[in-house]
This record gives sequence, structure tokens and C-alpha cells, in this order.
Amino acid sequence: MSVLQKIADIEAEMARTQKNKATNAHLGILKAKLAKLRRDLITPKGGGGGPGEGFDVAKTGDARIGFVGFPSVGKSTLLCNLAGVFSEVAAYEFTTLTTVPGVIRYKGAKIQLLDLPGIIEGAKDGKGRGKQVIAVARTCSLILMVLDVMKPLQHKKLLEYELEGFGIRLNKQPPNIGFKRKEKGGINLTMLVPQTELDLDLVKSILAEYRIHNADVTLRYDATSEDLIDVIEGNRVYIPCIYVLNKIDQISIEELDIIYRIPHTVPISAHHKWNFDDLLEKVWEYLNLIRIYTKPKGQLPDYSQPIVLNAERKSIEDLCMKIHKSLQKDFKCALVWGASAKHNPQRVGRDHVLIDEDVVQVIKK
Repeated sequence: MSVLQKIADIEAEMARTQKNKATNAHLGILKAKLAKLRRDLITPKGGGGGPGEGFDVAKTGDARIGFVGFPSVGKSTLLCNLAGVFSEVAAYEFTTLTTVPGVIRYKGAKIQLLDLPGIIEGAKDGKGRGKQVIAVARTCSLILMVLDVMKPLQHKKLLEYELEGFGIRLNKQPPNIGFKRKEKGGINLTMLVPQTELDLDLVKSILAEYRIHNADVTLRYDATSEDLIDVIEGNRVYIPCIYVLNKIDQISIEELDIIYRIPHTVPISAHHKWNFDDLLEKVWEYLNLIRIYTKPKGQLPDYSQPIVLNAERKSIEDLCMKIHKSLQKDFKCALVWGASAKHNPQRVGRDHVLIDEDVVQVIKK
């Protein structure tokens, strides 16, 4: 029996099974089996696809955005208009990844845009090439899910289902569950808050499916069996996602007002270039980037070419690494002007945390 057939059988059994306390353990085991089969689908035993099916898209710029969507939702129009407005379009053709429309510049950052149609093809037919497409999707800093405003919900659910199946979690944080394997001592479960789904028997059943019989598990919030499986698998990626609802020229103002209240959503018209400013502002917010300007000694800061850092890695040390690795060794101190400085300029060490639009002068030994 093929992996796809096994997945279909388990999904059918889960759909048949009534959800209650008596079936919790059974459903937990089925979910664990499903996760293991999906892992085999992403990384098949004995290598990937056939010759000529592999491809590699070089990562360029400060961030990478993957466009996901069904055909004829206006994805290509959006890509061409975005890249065409803000920079030259560079198109590359691959066997399974249709195009890489190039790079846009926004607020001084170089942002790479990728079209990822193969996620659906690879997921649906289960061929080895789906693995390479997913490998590219998993490296994205942000996913833009382009949907037709006339039928967003059914497409949204299908796309989310495909991405979830391949270990991509959209707009979620990693589960706050402590998990540590050990040599002996059995399963030790600590529940810091009351649990509605997980109990010791269910945790033991799920771990047994992975042949884990000795481990410490700490539940720091009301977790589900899916959360526990994600932690055990350990190969999930957590990517922010913006739902881009296209073709708003076909709906009324009242409907548009309702759409604006949906979380993580930006309504646009790719054809008429409506609301692109709002989309780019949201993209900047979700990418979580900051700009740092450098100042050579005795000169004015260079405001035309900021160094872009991720807001979670924004120390002077991270800045030096981004400029050049050798700067780490020669680093003596830095002068900082801006919101992070107590006084302008402030002399700081490599641990100093920067804020958006700070100006930095690095002093070497």
C-alpha cells in the first residue's frame, strides 16, 4: 500500500470516529501515525525525485516572500505589478517552480518574491518533486496567500490544509511544551495548567507510537495532541502569512468593510493596483525588519543604503556579522545615534540592542 493510500485510510478513519473522552487516545495515535506518514512523504526514504526534477533558488536580499494561490486568482498580475512598480523584473524558469519574478525594494530592503505553484501539484500527486518545492516554501520569511475575494474561504482552507500537511504552520508560535528524552524512568508528565484534551494516558499513547518510553513532558498551557506531535516531530516551521484578497473591484463597499475586519488580511485589486501601499506596509510589519544606517568616520550617515536586520537579531554583533565576518575580530566599540542611545552619540559594546533607523559608526581596534 502506498504512503498516500495509508494517509487516505487514516483520514477516513478519523472522520468516522466520534470525538469524545473514550476515543481521545485512539485519535491521538491516529494523528501520530498521520504525522509520521506525512514526514515520509516530504522526505521519502531512498532519496528525492528523479533526475532533472531538482532545482535550487538562490536566496537573495534581506527577506524572501512566497506567493501561494490557485490559478486565475490574479497572482501573476500582482507579482508583475509589484515588481514592475518597484524594480526591474527578473524572470527565471525552472522545471517545477514556474517563475522567480525577482526583487522589489521597499524602505531600503531588498525583498525576493517567489511564485510557489508546485506546493499544490506536489501535495496532490505525491511525487518526489513536491519535496523540493516545499523545501523552498519552508525557507520563506513570509507567505502571501492570494485568494479570489468571491470565494476566499474554501480556497483558504484547502491551501492551509496542504501547507499544514507539509509541516508549515501559518501565523502560529511554536508550542510552549517542554519535551526531553531520557534513558530511564518512564514518562513523567507535568501539567502547569488544567488540560482539556491531554492526560497521562494519551501522552503515553502518542509517545509509544514514536517508540519513546522515557521522557519528561511539561505542558505550560492547554495543549492539543497536534501540539505535542509537532514538538516530538521537531521539523515544523512557523511562518507569518498575509491573506491577500484580490479582485475587490467586484464587491461592494459594505462587503469590503467586513473583509477589513478579518485578521491577517489585506484586500487589493491587482489589476487596478488598488491598496498596494497598505499591502506593502503589512508586509513590512510581518517581516519584522529594522533599518540601521552606517556612518563612516568624519562623514554624514549613508541614508540611501540601510543595513537591514531581523528585529529578533538586532545587536551590534549581528550588525557586524551582516556587514562582514572579519569585522567581528577587529571590533573595538561602536558609536550609536538614535532611539536606542541614552545620549547622542553613545559608545557601546557588541551586546547593545539597536532600534529601527539608528545610526552606527563601528570603531576597529
